[in-house]
Amino acid sequence: MERPLERGNMTGVQQFVLLGLSTRPEVRDVLFAIFLTLYLLTLLENSLTVLLVCRHSELHKPMYFFLGNLSCLEMCYVSVTMPSLLAGLRTGPCRVPFTACMTQLFLFISLICTECSLLASMAYDRYVAVCRPLHYPLLMRPQVCLGLAVASWLGGLLVSVVKTACIASLSYCGPNVLNHFFCDVSPLLSLSCTHVALTELVDFISAIVTFCGTLLVALALYAAIGRAVLRTPSLAARCKALSTCASLVVVGIFYSAVLSMYSRPSLAESTDLNKLLSVIYMVATPVCSPIVYGLRNRQVHAALRRTLHLRRVSPARTALFCS
Repeated sequence: MERPLERGNMTGVQQFVLLGLSTRPEVRDVLFAIFLTLYLLTLLENSLTVLLVCRHSELHKPMYFFLGNLSCLEMCYVSVTMPSLLAGLRTGPCRVPFTACMTQLFLFISLICTECSLLASMAYDRYVAVCRPLHYPLLMRPQVCLGLAVASWLGGLLVSVVKTACIASLSYCGPNVLNHFFCDVSPLLSLSCTHVALTELVDFISAIVTFCGTLLVALALYAAIGRAVLRTPSLAARCKALSTCASLVVVGIFYSAVLSMYSRPSLAESTDLNKLLSVIYMVATPVCSPIVYGLRNRQVHAALRRTLHLRRVSPARTALFCS
């Protein structure tokens, strides 16, 4: 028999039940195969990006430094939430201990906030490259890049500590069923049997500062890039500069889904729409980011060919070999 727990900082619920992405047995197997494939593809793409950035000296530049950070983050990001999604599709509703649920929540919040800051840092890097190319070596020197990356990771960690502490301190008396496939903020707040107004306020303020703040910075920087492109007389230069704005697709998808989920002043019950939005920024963007930001780049392609030993032999080297 389980020993009853005291109210206050302790909780009467010792585990949560995650209903999963779908409760329909006829579609769970198909969804399991799809999301397992996407998960493995995400790990492959991002690990390959990290390998190329670390291995090839010509990729030791600010743009690829941030890309490597983003790839590491997204491998951690999907590995925090995807196992519970796959488990729910494979076996149906699964039970998660309270401590494990709060740990997953802490890691998830930390990583998603860090990603917002990293996307803004990457936008700043592209802004300096396009709008202030002569000052690029100074403005994006290694110390600045390292500072931006460390600030992104530490900022996400700080926000996560505050939000997770507030949510974990609430009392949960039952029911303990979460209509989600991982431990998220909104469904946890909906199960609390104590007053959550202060926790909601903390969640809302942190979401506005983190998500809206970094989004406004990124949009302002990309707008400056757009103005610079329109003033560029060279067509080739315009095409090169515009290619940096392709990342706006990923940024737009990510922020649209995240803001729809976490920047609402009122508490919302977890619904199928919420789960769909979660899938967009937890599965779609990690799969697309390595392609949009790095794997379509010529320098990355050249590094990939060398890594796979597919480098073309130049005519000069062929003549030297034949002689």
